[in-house]
Amino acid sequence: MSISVPRYAELQVTTYFSFLHGASSPIELFEQAKALGIEALGICDRNSLAGMVQAYGAAKATGVRLVVGCRLDLADFPPVLVYPTDRAAYGRLCRLLSLGKARAGKGKCHLLWEDLIAWGAGLIVIMIP
Repeated sequence: MSISVPRYAELQVTTYFSFLHGASSPIELFEQAKALGIEALGICDRNSLAGMVQAYGAAKATGVRLVVGCRLDLADFPPVLVYPTDRAAYGRLCRLLSLGKARAGKGKCHLLWEDLIAWGAGLIVIMIP
């Protein structure tokens, strides 16, 4: 009799691109995921997609699937995780982040719920406490 191991994907991983919140590089995270038998990692840095290039390379190197995501810390609503479903949605997420960073200045991001509604087509949104 074989024992079935449940499939698992960690969907809220923060890299060192989230200053003061994450400590590990994408390659370290993907190598550890592979060692643990985790099939996919959702990289969700805070108000940033800066780690996606390294994450993509790490995913290719390890064979662990990359789930592209982002944590949005909204000014008027609890934080949410967002995952673009296609290239157009990824572009809108980039535009949304650019808007928030332009409003707030260097190193910060100011986004509102209404911004997410306006630019959120094609995003899977998960509310977190």
